[in-house]
Amino acid sequence: MIFNKDTAEKTAELLLQINAIKLNPKNPFTWASGWHSPIYCDNRMVLSFPPIRNFIREEFAKHIEKEFGKPDVIAGVATGAIGIGILVAEYMGLPFVYVRPEPKKHGRQNQVEGFLQKGQSVVVVEDLISTGNSSLFAVEALKEAGAQVKGMVAIFTYGFDVAVENFKNANIELNTMADYNHLLELAVAKNYITEKELKTLQEWRESPSTWNV
Repeated sequence: MIFNKDTAEKTAELLLQINAIKLNPKNPFTWASGWHSPIYCDNRMVLSFPPIRNFIREEFAKHIEKEFGKPDVIAGVATGAIGIGILVAEYMGLPFVYVRPEPKKHGRQNQVEGFLQKGQSVVVVEDLISTGNSSLFAVEALKEAGAQVKGMVAIFTYGFDVAVENFKNANIELNTMADYNHLLELAVAKNYITEKELKTLQEWRESPSTWNV
C-alpha cells in the first residue's frame, strides 16, 4: 500500500521533475528480467537533489516508526537502496546494514554487510519494486542471518500482480511512497505525457512480460 495519497502525489511529481522517470516507447528499455518497457525508473537520481532526498528520508522515517515501531537496524538492498537507506538510518539514529544480491566469492563471503545480531528487528529500505524477487531475496538473506524482518518500505512500485503475490506469499508487508497509478494520474494532469503516451503506458502495465515482443 502507499503511505498516503498526498505523499504519493508529491513523490510522483518530484520523480518526474528530476527525470528519475524516463519514457521512451519508440526505443523501449530492456530490464534485467528481459521484459521490454516504455518506462524506466532510476530512483538513485534523488540522491543528487538534497531537498528531495531529505523529503524522502523524512517520509520514510515517519512511516517506519508509525507502522513498524522503531527497529533495531535499517537494511538497504544493494545497490540502489544503499544510499537512501543510510540516510534513513542516520536520520533515525539507527545502525545500518546492506544486503548483496549474493554472498561475496572471497574474504568472509558475506551477503549481509555490516554488524547484525541474531534476533534484531529490521526494516528493509528499497528504491524500486518491480516483480519483488530481488527485494525478497534480500529479506531471506536477513532472516538467514537471524534478523526479525518487520517489513519493507520503498520509494516506488509498478504494482504488478506478480509482486503483490510474491510479497503475500512471503508474508512481508510492503509500503511505498508512490505507485504507478498515482504516477500516471499526475503525469497526465501536469502534461508530462500525452494521451497517446498514457495509452501506451496503460497497455504495457496490463501485460508487461509480453508487451512489444
